[in-house]
Amino acid sequence: MADVDEELHERVREIVRTIPEGTVASYGDIAARAGAPSPRLVGRILAEDGQDIPWHRVLRTSGYPAPHIAREQLARLRAEGVLADGERIPMRRYRWTD
Repeated sequence: MADVDEELHERVREIVRTIPEGTVASYGDIAARAGAPSPRLVGRILAEDGQDIPWHRVLRTSGYPAPHIAREQLARLRAEGVLADGERIPMRRYRWTD
């Protein structure tokens, strides 16, 4: 990614890599932990360079996955024991805290 600082890019990837199985985080959670200027930047990093890390554990703050990846994301989360309420993951129940 040409306009993203490489250190920030790797920090975002490392944080996502450490989200424990069975929990989720929001794009905003990851942005805050990484010091990223916006949740959208986190989404962009994951879209372009997140296939080898647990990208499916990162959701919108509302608990909804992005529509274009919803089916796969919800299936991956279900396999880890994270159960959706309809199409939404209950963030209060599954949000990663440390």
